[in-house]
Amino acid sequence: MQTSESTTAVQASEMIKFRDASVHFPIFNASSRSFRKRVIQVATGGIVASDHTGHIVVQALTNLNFRICEGERVALLGHNGSGKTTLLGALAGIYAPTSGTARITGTVGSLINISLGTDPESTGRENIFLRAAVLGLGRDFIHKNLEAIIDFSELGDFIDLPVRTYSSGMQMRLAFAVSTMLRPEILVMDEWLSVGDKEFQVKAAARLDEMLHQTKILVLATHSRDFALRHCNRAIWLEHGIIKMDGPAEEVAGLYFRA
Repeated sequence: MQTSESTTAVQASEMIKFRDASVHFPIFNASSRSFRKRVIQVATGGIVASDHTGHIVVQALTNLNFRICEGERVALLGHNGSGKTTLLGALAGIYAPTSGTARITGTVGSLINISLGTDPESTGRENIFLRAAVLGLGRDFIHKNLEAIIDFSELGDFIDLPVRTYSSGMQMRLAFAVSTMLRPEILVMDEWLSVGDKEFQVKAAARLDEMLHQTKILVLATHSRDFALRHCNRAIWLEHGIIKMDGPAEEVAGLYFRA
């Protein structure tokens, strides 16, 4: 039995707590029977159902209960449409639970979509500030680190050209260079993104490893067993928006990737 002192210590380190948390997306202005049939045929995740008013809803996450404490690195496992991205969005504050509660203590940084906020008509330099604003990074911080971001992106003189003139790899390098300036207490992200050639990928991997080691909590959605076991000590397996298994990374990953 825990003493009051140990209980207090556990509570102090707890930074994420979901209690019966659900995220449901209502679908309005649709014929219930025909639309539901069509959604079932094309939907890649969640559960299609009706709420108490008869409106169709996609139940992306349903009655999630879990806690994540400081020092935990959590891999989110599940097939496409299992709810991983929605859960990352809920952790990042993009979605609020439609029922239940989600309590998050600490600064949260998101690498879910590192190109969010990019304007193709603006220059690379201008886009650094746009992306930084989306991330909540202040202008003073960016001014102080601007040259380091440009240097890391390896864009050279292209930094003052419109982003629409960039290749997809150049755009990703710029977005990655800005996004990884974050040093949040809680980091939520999709698995490793390929950015640039092999030489740049080595540099990017080192930057990402540094970022992961400095964060207090990591929640990572991945389809890679090796990536999950390399970076995580715990795994949550989602299936149709419901937690199927939650435990040590090796145990959960072993069953999931064998399934």
